Amino acid sequence: MMGIDGNFEEILQEGKLYRDVNALIVAHLRDNNLNQAASAVASATMTPLNVEAPPNRLLDLVSKGLAVEKGEPIKGVSASTLFDSGSAIPAAYGSIPVPRTAAIDFSASPDVKGASKTFPDHETRHVSEHKNIARCARFSPDGRYVATGSADTSIKLFEVAKIKQMMLPEARDGSVRPVIRTFYDHIQPINDLDFHPQNTILISGAKDHTIKFFDFSKTTAKRAFRVIQDTHNVRSVSFHPSGDYLLAGTDHAIPHLYDINTFKCYLSAVSEDVAGTAAINQVRYSSTGGMYVTASKDGAVRLWDGVSAKCVRPLIGAHGTEATSASFTKDHRFILSCGKDSTVKLWEVGTGRLVKQYVGATHTQLRCQAVFSFTEEFILSIDEPRNEIVVWDALTAAEVTRLRSNHIGPPRWIEHSPVEAAFVSCGTDRSIRFWKEVL
Repeated sequence: MMGIDGNFEEILQEGKLYRDVNALIVAHLRDNNLNQAASAVASATMTPLNVEAPPNRLLDLVSKGLAVEKGEPIKGVSASTLFDSGSAIPAAYGSIPVPRTAAIDFSASPDVKGASKTFPDHETRHVSEHKNIARCARFSPDGRYVATGSADTSIKLFEVAKIKQMMLPEARDGSVRPVIRTFYDHIQPINDLDFHPQNTILISGAKDHTIKFFDFSKTTAKRAFRVIQDTHNVRSVSFHPSGDYLLAGTDHAIPHLYDINTFKCYLSAVSEDVAGTAAINQVRYSSTGGMYVTASKDGAVRLWDGVSAKCVRPLIGAHGTEATSASFTKDHRFILSCGKDSTVKLWEVGTGRLVKQYVGATHTQLRCQAVFSFTEEFILSIDEPRNEIVVWDALTAAEVTRLRSNHIGPPRWIEHSPVEAAFVSCGTDRSIRFWKEVL
């Protein structure tokens, strides 16, 4: 009797394991917009299609299982392995979750004649200046810091709370200094920046073919503590949400994937649609890391599988001569792209269908960005001839307002905070301007 009971218990446990595995597979397929495959697996295994699982849970378990099988340490970069614990940055960095907002279903067709949302009034302030063109900016995931990179090869790190303090009417000129770190370690202009999702690490990609790692917890560190030497001009960088990998978009047509534990570089096989020599202007991971997107100088926007590193959906000719930016919505169902054809476009990931087009901003010269507001209710981009920041209602595609940039000449980069109604603009006039909602 005991033997039968023991066998029955094994059967129950095996059945539970199968259910757990099936649920993870369905969640993984669904979260990566492979809805048809998710439905097929759900139907065949009698698994609910809306089963809940943490983002990237299946990939994490497979990665750890393979590491154990091979007798390797489980991958993961801890603060102790990258830098010592002497920190001037609060230990809570990276632990504050980004506020979640309800995803907008852009595939719905609202009445475009209806009233658009009102973009809140913003005030702006010149907060600092580089010695040459300000080329790029990036907010930390928790919105507490913003970094800027310049053609003068320097990187400035700002504390957002100090910028806001500086903007108060009672603040005396010069009494608050929002720049808390300045890094000098490149020998050519900075192209892009990104923050590690958990640790106090800032990376930069530059024309000198390097990706550099800066520890901004240290008050005295001016130079990188680690360097990746690439073979090409590094135009764009993006951390995987786990922090274990990073992507580099370069003058090479294929994104370079780096394991930051080993610094090994991986390249996918060259497929027909990326067999050319078009440089990548921007590369960005989705929020789960299951996909990444590139915007290239050949005008194409390409979607890549985050596991196989294969191009799974090329949008050839998405922006005529040159695509300058591309990024995912927070629910990774859509891609927002911008190009030198003076268009901003929204694409559905699952089908590659053009969903929305935002027109009225002319940008033909600079490596212009289009970005979402933190709620994804609005889209912002730059009108070069009029030196204005154009704002659209993301859902209706109606132009909502125009903001005078206050730069001398049009800004070349715009970056929105992930947590609040605030953004920065970087100018060919060398200046950095911070914009925040008027409360």
